[in-house]
Amino acid sequence: MARILIATVPAAGHVNPMVSVAKHLVNRGHTVWWYTGEVFQRKIEQIKATYKPMQTAYDFGGMSREEAFPQTKGLQRLPLFIEGYKCIFVDEAPKQMEDILELLKEFPADILIGDDMCYGLGFVHEKTGIPLISISNSIYVYNSRDTAPFGLALPPDKSLFGRIRNSVLHFFLDRITLRELYTYIDKTRNRVGLQKLNKSALGRITQPPDLYLLGTVPEFEYPRSDIYEHTHFVGAFISPPVEQFDPPEWWNDLYGDRPVVLVTQGTVANNDLNQLIVTTMQALAHEDVLVVATTGGTPIESIKLDPLPSNIRVEQFIPYDFLLPHIDVMVTNGGYNGVQAALSNGVPLIVAGTTEEKPEIAARVAWAGVGINLKTRTPSQAQIRDAIKTILHNPRYKQKALQLQAKYKQYDGPQRAADLIEQLLETKKPEQLTLGLA
Repeated sequence: MARILIATVPAAGHVNPMVSVAKHLVNRGHTVWWYTGEVFQRKIEQIKATYKPMQTAYDFGGMSREEAFPQTKGLQRLPLFIEGYKCIFVDEAPKQMEDILELLKEFPADILIGDDMCYGLGFVHEKTGIPLISISNSIYVYNSRDTAPFGLALPPDKSLFGRIRNSVLHFFLDRITLRELYTYIDKTRNRVGLQKLNKSALGRITQPPDLYLLGTVPEFEYPRSDIYEHTHFVGAFISPPVEQFDPPEWWNDLYGDRPVVLVTQGTVANNDLNQLIVTTMQALAHEDVLVVATTGGTPIESIKLDPLPSNIRVEQFIPYDFLLPHIDVMVTNGGYNGVQAALSNGVPLIVAGTTEEKPEIAARVAWAGVGINLKTRTPSQAQIRDAIKTILHNPRYKQKALQLQAKYKQYDGPQRAADLIEQLLETKKPEQLTLGLA
């Protein structure tokens, strides 16, 4: 049995996809240590892994982005991406590296596993040579000649014209728009004794891992002729089912005749519920639908609607495995794990998000035909109402979502990931793994 060290950025979207994989590894007899934020200690110990706290690195677990990094407050789009990427991921990488190297003195791991933005773990991999597996917490991040640069939310195009478009955009982004960020990354690597990587975009901060596991199916991701060779689609990383769930008093309302709409802003960009949740409530207050709103942990009192419309039900949190089978449409700001959960249940989506990588996720929802991209994080009531009516009255969205659901059912993400990890432990050669590149 192997010694496995997991390291994750202390945020729910980075930790949660890993839980079910780690549980499989523990159940197979491996010794698993997990380095991340303290707010996740109970979740880690529940699966019998050993929790290890962050020491030098900043433990911002449980805080919103603006609480943890006030310098990002008020920023939008590209300035938000650059500043957020610097302070949340690049600046913390050397500190994470320092913590993890100390852990390795006590726990000489056979393999490293991390979310693909825990860059400190990538630094450790480069310094020690210990095999690294990255488990994606979102979309595919590496550049391709068949796609536009990450962040532009453009559909793929591998035609001659499309590849010219993509090449020009990559050149412009690398040489002008992100030039200062690249210099910042290069200086960070130099400070920890690592050479500059002459690569573009998110591939510039660390060397690629030995295995890159994507938590989705190929039909949801853009096709690429030059995909990174050690990429494997393993299916959605669905969290282990909640063992005990006490339904709210209104639960039987889900079994009525009205369509059920779920609206959520996830667990990251949910500091202002007026952006999407409250607007959706107002938009649908007089429609013949039942609206379920989940606040992602934000107090329900933050919703300033008095009185609350009679067709609205609000909870801080409801486990998706209980709720999604009852949902007809999901309105979301585009959090990746929530989108994957919805599609795994055949639920079409309306996406309104412009922070983090959410525009890219929304673009994939539209490209796959499983929902509508509103291309804003502050949609109007009319936009939401019209999008709801479009999805409910046009069966092609539901049909596409059900077709994609059938693809997800062909995969068991956590099990496939654990199988690939064990194969790498045995062979030490990622090119020989037998599950194949989907």
